[in-house]
Amino acid sequence: MARHLAIGDIHGCVSALRLLLEFVAPADDDIVITLGDYVDRGPDSRGVIDLLIDLGQTCRHVALRGNHEIMMLDARDKKSWLHPWLRYGGEATLRSYGLSADTAGSFEDIPDAHIDFLENRLLPYYECETHFFVHAYADAGTALDNQSDANLYWRKYSTSEAHCSGKIMVCGHTPQRSGLPVVDEHAICIDTRAFDAGWLSCLDVEAEKVFQANEAGEKRSFSLEEVESLR
Repeated sequence: MARHLAIGDIHGCVSALRLLLEFVAPADDDIVITLGDYVDRGPDSRGVIDLLIDLGQTCRHVALRGNHEIMMLDARDKKSWLHPWLRYGGEATLRSYGLSADTAGSFEDIPDAHIDFLENRLLPYYECETHFFVHAYADAGTALDNQSDANLYWRKYSTSEAHCSGKIMVCGHTPQRSGLPVVDEHAICIDTRAFDAGWLSCLDVEAEKVFQANEAGEKRSFSLEEVESLR
């Protein structure tokens, strides 16, 4: 049976992403849902987007939009957004497009295929029979089609209520310093702070299992039932 595999906020951590994909080993019919925030803060946003563009050749890839992708495109189009974006991790993104690690690139150095991915490939949410996937949050009483951008991309995770769809929410965006997902009755938050010496997490929805890898080359796995005992 095909798996639904949700990957939390990557933030330029391409080494952790490569190791995590090797660890999880998606099959042709598995559905990999990346929850957004591919760029900024970590060392290689360019490498992350290259890898994600290629990912659809080996499995079914669903890429969601995160607030950092929104900020990046706004910074390209609106001068007023440039300095805030650079301050929130955009400087690391431009360095990844430079000719060397010490030389920052510019928006002109970003390949057209990367801009196309950011502008045209990213979705606001995805859902399967039992779960739905968003970058940040979803209001419990509002259908997914009617969620505001403020909810989907910017709202921090907090204790959740049952969504009107009856499905469990899987989200990122709110980094967990513990390196462990937050699991409650109605939601699972899998942003485990990969960019800050934390872990990049992948949730196997059907198996209720979490796989993790980090930039240091480590990996581990555990069930959702084990999360609280690991704290």
